[in-house]
Amino acid sequence: MAASTVAAARGSPLPVHIFVTSRLQSVRLGPHHSSTITLSTGSPQGCVLSPLLYALYTHDCSPAHPTNRIIKYADDTTVVGLICNGDETVYRAEVRKLLSWGSDNNLTLNVHKTKELIMDFRKIRQDHTPLLINGEQVETVNTFRFLGTHISADHSWTHNIGVLVKKAQQRLHFLRVLRKNNLDTKLLLAIYHSSVESILTYCLGVWYAGSTAKDRKAVQRIINTAQKIIGCPLPSLENISTSCCLRKIKAITGDPSHPAYSLFDLLPSGRR
Repeated sequence: MAASTVAAARGSPLPVHIFVTSRLQSVRLGPHHSSTITLSTGSPQGCVLSPLLYALYTHDCSPAHPTNRIIKYADDTTVVGLICNGDETVYRAEVRKLLSWGSDNNLTLNVHKTKELIMDFRKIRQDHTPLLINGEQVETVNTFRFLGTHISADHSWTHNIGVLVKKAQQRLHFLRVLRKNNLDTKLLLAIYHSSVESILTYCLGVWYAGSTAKDRKAVQRIINTAQKIIGCPLPSLENISTSCCLRKIKAITGDPSHPAYSLFDLLPSGRR
């Protein structure tokens, strides 16, 4: 790292450690400027080095037990624990380890923004002991928004699909307005794909197979309405799902380094 350099504003190279630890910052409001301070933590927003630095800084934040997973995404960290036979020892130890890692790295966990979602696959559910962090109880929720997808404790995708449908319905209004102004069909299609279909198909490979026929019909109604507004046929939700699934499988089977590569075997013919 010490030998690497980055370009400064005037083109002169600077050592990476100076770029990260000796950055100056001030606040400007109209004609007024605040005093300048030196930053020694974090990295500039939008910097090409930020992903690399994030990977280096959080590399040691890893699960201590194979039944747990730690999913890191920017400032959102999710701990996933598999609890067997009602034994939560390993799961709670993982949470304490994460708190200890944060404390060692000058990071404080906001308990009020922390949520716990319990997905119980047993026929007879049992009470769950509340999770405590620094003496405060973590709120237990029935739905949790994870990277734009709503996960429900009852293993249903109804809530997530309801949110997608509501958001897509709002976008249909813009299609109607543009249609009234005689916008070209090709442009309407482009707007539909970018602003409506992109919402309906977000994480489609995750929720489509587990959704109910009623939920799928709700999504298909949005597509049918958009089809009438634009005035040309649109691919159905089922066709979109099949296409996305096949495209994803083709990408996985073509990449031996993919974690799911070993899950697929060729048929006896060796061709498919």
